[in-house]
Amino acid sequence: MAEAKKTTKKTKADKAEIKKAEKLAAEETTDKLNELVETEAIAEAIVDAEKQIEAEEETATKATAKAGKRSAKAIKEDDEKAAKEAKKASKDTSEAKQAARPPVKPPRSKVERAGKKYQTAAKLIEVGKVYELNEALDLATKTSPTKFDASVELHINLGVDPTQADQNVRDTVVLPAGTGKDIRVVVLAEDSDPDKIFAKLDKETIDFDVLVATPTMMPKLGKYARLLGPRGLMPSPKSGTVTTNVDAAVKEAKAGKVEYRVDQAGIIHLSIGKVSFGPDKLSQNATVVLNSIKAAKPSSVKGIYIKSSYITTSMGPSIKFNV
Repeated sequence: MAEAKKTTKKTKADKAEIKKAEKLAAEETTDKLNELVETEAIAEAIVDAEKQIEAEEETATKATAKAGKRSAKAIKEDDEKAAKEAKKASKDTSEAKQAARPPVKPPRSKVERAGKKYQTAAKLIEVGKVYELNEALDLATKTSPTKFDASVELHINLGVDPTQADQNVRDTVVLPAGTGKDIRVVVLAEDSDPDKIFAKLDKETIDFDVLVATPTMMPKLGKYARLLGPRGLMPSPKSGTVTTNVDAAVKEAKAGKVEYRVDQAGIIHLSIGKVSFGPDKLSQNATVVLNSIKAAKPSSVKGIYIKSSYITTSMGPSIKFNV
């Protein structure tokens, strides 16, 4: 009996386990079926969406092809046409504004812009005329509009190239009638208290018109080249301001020794005296300078050497003359 009961219990337990297993298998099968259904639904939805997109694109393509005006080529043509119209409209507006502007007056000449005294003096000079030297100097003394004793200047335009070393025209001359200035000469020598001069140069104080130096002092002047050079005050053997004969150099400088040289444009600018000198003394000085310039003509210069020459006073009108 006991064994029969045990067998019955075992059979019931097995049946329960079988039912449980069957239930689990059924649930798994149901889940798989549900997943399969969902997957198929998603796939169908994707297919439908793709078909809808293709249909819309096809419809748009047909509409564009049918219209023909909104193709890429048509859009580009429309943009170019619009740009041309905008440019034309802008040009028309600009021309309208230009037409509306009042006419611009031409710039006034130097004589028209000058003062009454200058204009009165300029009337004494015949426009376009080239004067002889003595006539030009006589006019220069009569056309100075200033109250002070103005300087009389020569401006000679040479046909040289100053960038070429052999065409860098320069020389020194002694003006027979002097310069009309009180020339301040400073001597830099071993026995002239050079430290005092160097102290002033260190402060960039220049209280002289000519600096004469001995050869032994030139190395000490090297650091002041940028200060003295642009002002034409650097001593040099060519100008006679570097010499052992200091007394003779000072006398020449006081007597009216001047140096001239062409600027970057090939023009010589040089004062030859004062209006108070009168035409005769000015003529003496001008003749010496002009002869020196002619003698200094470089051999490499071909063609016209002296292109033009003018005389003027400090603030007066210029007078063209023959050399």
